[in-house]
Amino acid sequence: MFFSLLVLGFGSALSQEKPRFLTLNGYLSTMQSAMFNSLSGPFINDNLIHNRLNLKGYVNENITFGAEFRNRLFTGDMVRSVPDYDDMIADDQGWADLSWNILNKQSFFLNTTIDRLWADFNYGKFQARIGRQRINWGQTLVWNPNDIFNTYSFFDFDYIERPGSDAIRLQYFPGYSSAVEFAIKADHENNVTASALYRFNKWGYDIQFLAGYVDSEDLMAGAGWSGSFGSVSFRGEAAWFQPYDNFSGAAGTGIFTFGFDKTFKNNSMAQAQLMICSNPADPESFSDFYFGTLSAKELAFSEFTAFGQLTWPVTPLFNASLSAMWFPDMNGYYAGPSLDFSVAENVDFSLYWQHFDSKTASSSEKINMAFLRVKISF
Repeated sequence: MFFSLLVLGFGSALSQEKPRFLTLNGYLSTMQSAMFNSLSGPFINDNLIHNRLNLKGYVNENITFGAEFRNRLFTGDMVRSVPDYDDMIADDQGWADLSWNILNKQSFFLNTTIDRLWADFNYGKFQARIGRQRINWGQTLVWNPNDIFNTYSFFDFDYIERPGSDAIRLQYFPGYSSAVEFAIKADHENNVTASALYRFNKWGYDIQFLAGYVDSEDLMAGAGWSGSFGSVSFRGEAAWFQPYDNFSGAAGTGIFTFGFDKTFKNNSMAQAQLMICSNPADPESFSDFYFGTLSAKELAFSEFTAFGQLTWPVTPLFNASLSAMWFPDMNGYYAGPSLDFSVAENVDFSLYWQHFDSKTASSSEKINMAFLRVKISF
């Protein structure tokens, strides 16, 4: 922890030198946020100072290692008024507890988390990685039922690296476009996820099949693909989760999602994705899945969900985006415009707004969240 804070002061210099045996990069950002029901109501204001450090070492051409840190200073209304908010941030879902609140006061706390810590060995067509790592088996861009090791929330835009797992991953590459993988992880409750995957290329598409055991609870089988027809990309994933302890009696959960995206000549992009689920999760509110920890079988909150997004580069330095989701079973929707402006080399200014609205027979909910962020990369 103390080492990660010291490195911050020397990060720029080291990253410029980039010695062959060690590289360092990362970023420092400050983000002001406000949460409110309406403009006329009360606001919950918070600030987050976020520093990331990515260290990578090269022992030789066959052995590498990595360590990545998140240092986050939280201040504001959530810290002062929400019970156990600091404990929620410090909660580590991995097998090893690598998250600490190293300063914790009434109005602020400082959290350090190690979300990558791995050693990698490769020889010929074989590769093995052990430790906290990102195992990304997803093929689509929003919901990933194949991503059973590292499920993430689309709404968490400030965590582009995504969570890691305490895992062992073995890969064998029989050809330039095919791979056989096996991975196993354990979480903080010693639940085990283990799965094998086979990926190959056919008809211009990357196709994969996988099967395994998820969270010591479900047997899982799935498939995914990504490719294109003409200038339009076509991606999809499907997965079935069946409870292991009641294989024939309990109802399983099936998730099928597919989407299209197209990039135009001016580098603008249009994207659409649909998701169908046989047994969607039943959150009490939007905040349950916004702040909660999702699993791959809990991605859906409606039997049918739709997503669309349009990204437009207004100028080479100014980018605008609008995304939306529709949740019919919740009579709800999400809308999220954003603006990104490159102020200078490695300095970005961003504005995000997230709006959630739902109406059910028993309750209605409306949440607005606005974010203003300045980010410096090194």
